[in-house]
Amino acid sequence: MVRRTDTRQRMLDSAAELFHQQGYHATGLNQLVAAVGAPKGSLYFHFPGGKEQLAAEAIRQSAERLCDMLRAIVANSPDVITGVENVVEALATSLEESDFQRGCPLATVALDASGDSEAIRQACADGYTSWHTLISEALNTLDADKADHLATVVLAAVEGGLLLAKTLHDTAPLRAIAPHLRTTLERELS
Repeated sequence: MVRRTDTRQRMLDSAAELFHQQGYHATGLNQLVAAVGAPKGSLYFHFPGGKEQLAAEAIRQSAERLCDMLRAIVANSPDVITGVENVVEALATSLEESDFQRGCPLATVALDASGDSEAIRQACADGYTSWHTLISEALNTLDADKADHLATVVLAAVEGGLLLAKTLHDTAPLRAIAPHLRTTLERELS
């Protein structure tokens, strides 16, 4: 028998995947509960706020998981510049391996539903902020304002490259930003 906590986590995992690929509005409640093999009532038992609460929590989970992955990539790189290049390559590889179905785990939902739901908008904003903070902290040799500004540039370039790559079914736009980010980072860190 599946424990109740397992059902809640399986709902979060399934929702994260479905929202990642399809967005918020294209993912229905019946699809969410069917993916877990649970009755519809269990969704409301675990998430009294319904689909919106489930989405916000799934987005937070996805953002944390990606942040952990990014942190590990940067930490295992010889320097921050190589770390950024390795992040871009890892995202491009992941996108290719998913047949261009899995881009940024926040972007689809952020574009789809953040204007309709403050909880979803805040979950997306918190996710992007955590990634921004990670980049800014990796740029710790710069003063705080400069690191903050440069982290915004890196995050926006990667996010834009990822969106273009997913849309075009071609990782070239994502991979094209890596050498430009290297040049920018080298200039700013020198």
